[in-house]
Amino acid sequence: MARAPSKTSPADDSDLRAEMARLGAEIAHHDLLYHGRNAPEISDADYDKLRRRLEALEAAHPTLRSLASPLAKVGSAPADGFGKIRHAVPMLSLGNAFDDDEVTDFTDRVRRFLNVAPELPLAFTAEPKIDGLSISLRYEQGRFVQAATRGDGTEGENVTTNVATIRDIPAQLKSGTAFAIPDVFEVRGEIYLGHEDFRRLNEAQAAAGEKVFANPRNAAAGSLRQLDPVITAGRPLRFFAYTWGEASSLPADTQAGVVAAFKAWGLPTNPLLRVCDGAAALLAFYRDVGERRSTLGYDIDGVVYKVDRLDLQNRLGFVSRAPRWAIAHKFPAEQATTTLLGIDIQVGRTGALTPVAKLRPVTVGGVVVSNATLHNEDEIARKDVRIGDTVVVQRAGDVIPQMVRVVLDQRPADAQPFTPLSACPVCGSPALREADDEAGTADVVRRCSGGLACPAQVKERLKHFVSRNALDIEGLGDKQIEAFYDDGRIQQLADIFTLAERDRQSLNKLKDQKGFGQKSVDKLWAAIDARRRVPLDRFIFALGIRRIGEGTARDLAKAYGSFEALRSGVAGAIAGGRGSEAYQDIDNFEGIGEIVVDALMGFFGDPQNARAVDELLAHVTVTPFERVATSTSVVTGKTVVFTGTLTRITRSEAKAQAERLGAKVAGSVSKKTDYVVAGADAGSKLGKARDLGLTVLSEDEWLQLISS
Repeated sequence: MARAPSKTSPADDSDLRAEMARLGAEIAHHDLLYHGRNAPEISDADYDKLRRRLEALEAAHPTLRSLASPLAKVGSAPADGFGKIRHAVPMLSLGNAFDDDEVTDFTDRVRRFLNVAPELPLAFTAEPKIDGLSISLRYEQGRFVQAATRGDGTEGENVTTNVATIRDIPAQLKSGTAFAIPDVFEVRGEIYLGHEDFRRLNEAQAAAGEKVFANPRNAAAGSLRQLDPVITAGRPLRFFAYTWGEASSLPADTQAGVVAAFKAWGLPTNPLLRVCDGAAALLAFYRDVGERRSTLGYDIDGVVYKVDRLDLQNRLGFVSRAPRWAIAHKFPAEQATTTLLGIDIQVGRTGALTPVAKLRPVTVGGVVVSNATLHNEDEIARKDVRIGDTVVVQRAGDVIPQMVRVVLDQRPADAQPFTPLSACPVCGSPALREADDEAGTADVVRRCSGGLACPAQVKERLKHFVSRNALDIEGLGDKQIEAFYDDGRIQQLADIFTLAERDRQSLNKLKDQKGFGQKSVDKLWAAIDARRRVPLDRFIFALGIRRIGEGTARDLAKAYGSFEALRSGVAGAIAGGRGSEAYQDIDNFEGIGEIVVDALMGFFGDPQNARAVDELLAHVTVTPFERVATSTSVVTGKTVVFTGTLTRITRSEAKAQAERLGAKVAGSVSKKTDYVVAGADAGSKLGKARDLGLTVLSEDEWLQLISS
């Protein structure tokens, strides 16, 4: 008869957990030395004693067993890869501010949206922006059950086993505090490496003849993504909790209050978090943290500001992929001086010819930089950039290298001016600067006129299509696209989805490509098959239409709901021309203007593009846009236009409120408009609505309608 687990008191539990955690950490340490570094410190007999003791404790007290237990991992082969986890609540990014004025603009925008007068208090939280790896930790009944990376914001990698080895992350949240633990709660934060831990890790890597990491962030990311969790367990990763995702309930009604709950539950939080009133207090905090930056012991790249009250956060909502209620105030980019060795021209997916500075390699912000953008030929002329110059470069927002200025007093006598190209360097087609009829000037960008006849444009379009924020096809990166295009395997978008069908019988050819073994080939087929169904907004963005980024793609998806409806609307605009009703219908939608309508008409009106899309749709199903409404409403799916001055809420909040209820917000009135909400001093839109016999509501009537 099996022996029942013994019952223990809370005090006994605490002692047992401590002993089991100590044994687990000690075993993981020796596993790392033995399996990862081939340098054991203890005998096999002593190691076996440690394992037997932990095995006995786990068998007697299974409810106290930690997900971080090394007994479940050691002796098994490392995983082939990480599975995917779809975030219940998307992990979105933040907008950025780079100077004091942009911070003031942010607080002013929040006040205008909420209709809060400048003299009234409005609390924000301010905290250091950790330069690490974003992570989402799911707790159910207070127990850690799952961890996922940010990924593309919608879907991340399942790194549960690896995260369970991080000592900062509790397997069980502390109960019995002033803050009740929700049944389901996703804690989000940043995994990072401290400066001293990073130094020691690199010393150990160098001593073992292994790769030395460039900076703590790269080291943290590399450590977390180890296929063998024993290696992750040996890395001194740390964690700060600062926000949340899915939650069955919230422990407080302010940002600062929820973070206080995190601390009470045993999660590490940043002690520097402050509640500030207004822009002046936020900027004072920013300067204080900036002065202390080098003494913190970990990397930060700015300060994050958030509206403190959660009800105000809900009212503010989101715009595109970022919240209206938060912003990241980045520190000035680090700069370095080097020599401009030459200027290359890159051809983008829309034909844009972008000059790129070829630099003598220089380290900027811990990263070796050998290329930097020069934007366009007008910018080169304005800065008087010449080959051979000494130049100052920086990583804009600590990400994209750019050339800041020329050090003129160090210019050599033989420095060579840049001569703009009149032809595409790849296909030889004329390179033109399109005329801007409204401004009466030439476009700042010179473009190849070759279209899909230009191999560079086709390659870049393919790279964009499979990129992270588009279809995100893992294993089909820039190098693979280049190789597959050059040998004729992938020439257009649809070829990606017929690649397996055409090449399953000739795997040897694929294996000839660098980095493609049997496992890589199998994973590629699976990754492609996983993207045969794609959400509408991702699909629109993936097509690479000029002037349509992620935000605009999402606006179009919200407006039309399906790809068929979008294409039909654009076809009507193409047939009727700029002054047609079909053209105005597209232009009417919030966030869509004439520039976007013209771009859509140009793309779908090109027979080559239309044919490429048709061939792609034979292999891909575009799923309708899922309009997220916070509650069911009589206005869900309706088109609403706001006009005039509203008094009870601002126009911006009214629009955001309507969208949260599932309505479509348009910028102008048409016969397809369902409701026109007219405030004081409503003008021509109100007159047109009456002429068309549309339903016109006052502000009070609108608020009554949506509350019914």
